Amino acid sequence: MVAGVSVVTLLLVLISGIGAGFVGYAVGASSLISYPALLAFGIPPVLSNTTNTVGVCGTGIGGLLSARKELAGQHKRVIIYACIGLVGGIIGGLLLLELPAKVFECAVPPLILFSALLIALNPRKKAAARDAVAQALPQSHQGKRAEQIASRTAGGSLRNDPWWLWVGVSFVGIYSGYFGAAAGTLALAILDLGKIGPFHQINALKTVVGFGANISAAIMFIIRGSVYWPFAIAMCLGCIIGSSIAPPVTRHIPENIMRAAAVLTGIILAVKLGWSTYF
Repeated sequence: MVAGVSVVTLLLVLISGIGAGFVGYAVGASSLISYPALLAFGIPPVLSNTTNTVGVCGTGIGGLLSARKELAGQHKRVIIYACIGLVGGIIGGLLLLELPAKVFECAVPPLILFSALLIALNPRKKAAARDAVAQALPQSHQGKRAEQIASRTAGGSLRNDPWWLWVGVSFVGIYSGYFGAAAGTLALAILDLGKIGPFHQINALKTVVGFGANISAAIMFIIRGSVYWPFAIAMCLGCIIGSSIAPPVTRHIPENIMRAAAVLTGIILAVKLGWSTYF
């Protein structure tokens, strides 16, 4: 535990949260900023991760509220995938708390590198591009595709969801509860492979899965007393501010620049933590 936190330190955590919220909105990798920031302030790795989970949890609320239109008509799928996320978050959180702390410390560098590679692959752009291509097809093809999408998404039907999609979403939930950096990017990639709907719908479902996993893991960490509240509150406020100011700012910054910066940050961080952990 860290005792006697100064106002200046809390302000620095708040600023780190603003950066995390901004990056989370821009490229979906808030933990690449918030987790190492908590480490830098002297919080042990596992406590940093649990505090970070609680700190960034509030950002999912805004995402769900703004995605109500995209989630309309998918009530069954939303309920099932939210439950999968909830259970996955609990499992991932239990793994984090019950396994030796050294296991988490050794796992973090490759997990961060994995998240950086996911950001580099950019499944969000590929999913959006796929829908753009569909819109450019002749009207007859568009009509056929619309019928296919409607058959998959009407009433949130799960009949056409491939079995492996549930396995993949379960993995995302567990990953989110255990660490979670770029978990949203991973969820988007898996949901897009399942071809269960257009980009805007799977992007909203990604938010459902991630929020379910984060909230269940956060509640468990709170119950277990594994949260450093001064930093969690400051980080949460910062993330809300950062995600709020990000939209008008990011409109003027090329996406490739933001993505390249996040990938480079992830690689540097993975190498730095890997060196200090393994050598």
